[in-house]
Amino acid sequence: MNKTNESPAMAWWRYGHVWLVVLGPAVVVVASLYTGLLALRGADVVMDHPNQIRASVAQRALVPAHQARNHAATPSVPGPVPTAPAQ
Repeated sequence: MNKTNESPAMAWWRYGHVWLVVLGPAVVVVASLYTGLLALRGADVVMDHPNQIRASVAQRALVPAHQARNHAATPSVPGPVPTAPAQ
């Protein structure tokens, strides 16, 4: 009789590299869920802050400069030529 030296197959959870493959993505999923929970529960309230008001005033002051820059960069389209009323 020819006996082979076969060892019984081990269960999948007995291999260490399987745990690396399974737990790596699992840790990433748990961390992303925790980050999403922090983002939803700890979101700041939007409020009008004096610095925001000053920034909007400064932005409004720049509007003519933006219009002038854009006007210089784009050609003007001639409008309708005014005609004298018929006599």
